Amino acid sequence: MIPEIHIEDYNYGLEDSRIAKYPLPERDASKLLHYKNGEVSHTIFRNLPNLLPEGAMMVFNETKVVPARLHFRRESGAHIEIFCLEPIAPVEYNLAFAATTETTWKCVIGNAKKWKEDILRLYNPNDDAVIGAMDLRAELTGRDGQTGQVRFTWKDGSPFSRVLEVAGTVPIPPYLNRESEAIDVQRYQTLYARIRGSVAAPTAGLHFTDRVLEGIKAKGIDMEKVCLHVGAGTFLPVKSSLVSEHPMHREPFVVTRDLLVKLRDRKVPLIAVGTTSVRTLESLYYVGVSCIEEGEPRDVAQWAPYEREYTYSTQEAIQAIIDWLDKNGKREISAGTRIIIVPGFKFRIVDLLVTNFHQPESTLILLVSAFVNGNWRAIYNYALDNDFRFLSYGDSSLLERA
Repeated sequence: MIPEIHIEDYNYGLEDSRIAKYPLPERDASKLLHYKNGEVSHTIFRNLPNLLPEGAMMVFNETKVVPARLHFRRESGAHIEIFCLEPIAPVEYNLAFAATTETTWKCVIGNAKKWKEDILRLYNPNDDAVIGAMDLRAELTGRDGQTGQVRFTWKDGSPFSRVLEVAGTVPIPPYLNRESEAIDVQRYQTLYARIRGSVAAPTAGLHFTDRVLEGIKAKGIDMEKVCLHVGAGTFLPVKSSLVSEHPMHREPFVVTRDLLVKLRDRKVPLIAVGTTSVRTLESLYYVGVSCIEEGEPRDVAQWAPYEREYTYSTQEAIQAIIDWLDKNGKREISAGTRIIIVPGFKFRIVDLLVTNFHQPESTLILLVSAFVNGNWRAIYNYALDNDFRFLSYGDSSLLERA
């Protein structure tokens, strides 16, 4: 049964001055709130390893943010901003990034009303020779509400990943109310980012340094990776009062067979770094259910966890994915998820969560509330009372599920 939740019940007073507009000089110098057994305390993030259970499993999202914001200009002088969301042709990220002459993407288009049928050229106010040689152009091939299909073409034979690196800017969150700067190229990226595809960083990972990672390793913790590409929908506010009327965006994820085997057999607590890792891991159960009932993996629907009772064990669901991979000669599962995690959700995999502090009335606040059994407000009041910094470049928390 889909829960009836009013988003205004998940509001709190967040003044602009509390939003961290820039990262701290040291990644691991941020504050770390610790929530355990209903008690709240805090320390510094570099002390995180001391709070983690020895021999646990910790899962990171190794997606990499791409400089996906491009600026074009019409002959009339109108500026058009194009924000690449996900590839359409080729549909696979790696193939789209490897394309050397053209690729089509689903995009958010700024000033879209000013863009008619003409082909746009990249705005190059400084006459950069490399950008000029690329001669990047954009053609609008379709519209769909707030987004459009854009066909990019260029001339110098560079892979599209290189085109974005040269011509694009880092798509920092809109609530920072500033343009991206040189510092964002490095700091709006985790140290372990590897697989290109996100248009927003999995920000819980921004605090990790080599020092912290070594401390985690020293506690015998098994550090594993998943990949979920974060979409621009992560910034979309819940506009309807009833959360049941809010449409969740699809995000693609990949999990290896080796990790699935470890998840099936684990006897230790699992720590997820970031809400994206939670969404990936908890989606696996429902992918497994589709393997059991339909013979193949399906994308996870937004309300699948709430629409019925499930009698399969987590081990049975994960084993079903492994069996499907083996049958089809694959080493990893690729799927998509629209899962929304709200109070009443049954967590099947994640025991501890490292996460930042999220926007009021957001789906991420709902996830946190679900994780701490509704006690989110005490956690956020503590953070407000103790001068924590909020949102993407802000401070962090370690939340332990009862």
